[in-house]
Amino acid sequence: MNYPADLKYAGTDEWVRVEGDRATLGVSDFAQDQLSDLVFFEATVRVGERVAAGEQVATLESVKAAADVNSPVSGEILEINQPLAARPELVNTDPYGSGWMVKLKLTDKSELAALMDNTAYQRNTEARGGR
Repeated sequence: MNYPADLKYAGTDEWVRVEGDRATLGVSDFAQDQLSDLVFFEATVRVGERVAAGEQVATLESVKAAADVNSPVSGEILEINQPLAARPELVNTDPYGSGWMVKLKLTDKSELAALMDNTAYQRNTEARGGR
């Protein structure tokens, strides 16, 4: 499993990469591994929409299960990774790169304090049967 140190993680397996007042988010390597082969991605938000921490931003489906993707932080949606609709497997092959899902402008940076660093997240996933 890969747990990049430059990210923050939610207990629900989403990650956030913060650059200034902007955040990119997606699902972790652990999450994509648990879901297995992804066959469908759909954003449930639009550019310009505001979301609160914990609100759904996308849906993923695999050959095994479906999962909601929630935003770990509040903000305004700036961009949606449109290529994922045609190629959801990018989440499996590159969850922290080309498999990102949405980008947003943060409205409350203090919410980041509630997220885990990579060491805490790795312990969290290992406690749930991760490697």
